Amino acid sequence: MSVTQHAEPAVSAPPASGPGRETDGRTAQRPLLLRLLARPEVGVFLGAMAVWVFFLVSAPPVRDGGSMANILYQSSTIGLLAIPVALLMIGGEFDLSAGVAVISSALTASMLAYQLTLNVWAGVIAALGVSLAIGFLNGWLVVRTGLPSFLITLGTFLILQGVNLAVTKLVTGNVATDDISNMSGFDQAKKVFASSFELGGVQVKITIVYWLVFAAIATWVLLRTRYGNWIFAVGGNKDSARAVGVPVNFTKISLFMLVGFGAWFVGMHQLFSFNTVQSGEGVGQELIYISAAVIGGCLLTGGAGSAIGPVFGAFMFGMVQQGIVYAGWNPDWFKAFLGVMLLGAVLINLWVSRTATRR
Repeated sequence: MSVTQHAEPAVSAPPASGPGRETDGRTAQRPLLLRLLARPEVGVFLGAMAVWVFFLVSAPPVRDGGSMANILYQSSTIGLLAIPVALLMIGGEFDLSAGVAVISSALTASMLAYQLTLNVWAGVIAALGVSLAIGFLNGWLVVRTGLPSFLITLGTFLILQGVNLAVTKLVTGNVATDDISNMSGFDQAKKVFASSFELGGVQVKITIVYWLVFAAIATWVLLRTRYGNWIFAVGGNKDSARAVGVPVNFTKISLFMLVGFGAWFVGMHQLFSFNTVQSGEGVGQELIYISAAVIGGCLLTGGAGSAIGPVFGAFMFGMVQQGIVYAGWNPDWFKAFLGVMLLGAVLINLWVSRTATRR
């Protein structure tokens, strides 16, 4: 059996048209609606639309273009890292260090450039190397030891959390980095990572564009490339994948490094948005990224999911986070709403999956 054939059920893609498919009883007898429900992103899309309509009715400010731009911006800061986290989950692994890795990359870029009086781009490049190295280490330890990625990345999470605080205090004498807004190269880097543009009289953050572009690229990789088949294969059954020639170790390590790249990108956005970084931030964000992926239809067991689902999952998070504010409610309820959304999404995905597979 080829790798493509092995990974195809996990993709849950609609069957291709053609004479050979018309005689396949398994597909010919299934209505279009059930085939659509079999796609992992359909349930979260319906949920996202329900949340959007709810806040349109209960929070009138949401109807304003500027408010929607803020909601999409908040969603993009989650979605930029939720996408690689989702790919890693499809590959059968977790990364609990993603949240603090964002801060580690921002701290590296800021302190290196400021303390050595370098162009900020030197710090940006160094931070990319550090982020990729963290991802490589996580992946290498997982494939070499055979330990669950939950345990490996939990250890990385604790290490990075301590290092972020200790090194920042040691270097700057404070828990935050120094302001780098007056340094050489800052304006150019800000244009790349944290700029905005006007669209229809509304200021739109560049991260929204990056978010959608990255989602489109990830979708193409998953559904149209050999590497995408490898991701589904190693997440479904790594031993069977290895038996048919899939480079399991390379795939898993590269997925962890992809999460490292996402952490670097989000870290650079935060750095050039606020000019400084608090070393204690990032704790708990990894659960947001994982939740967005789970709400987006990625199975905790691996082997199934999409890159589009986490886009809607991140949108739901951004919608709720900003919608509560626009509705004038107590923001302390935000985490409770997220918990309800997560449980609801899991139950909906379960119902959709059973409905779609019912003959």
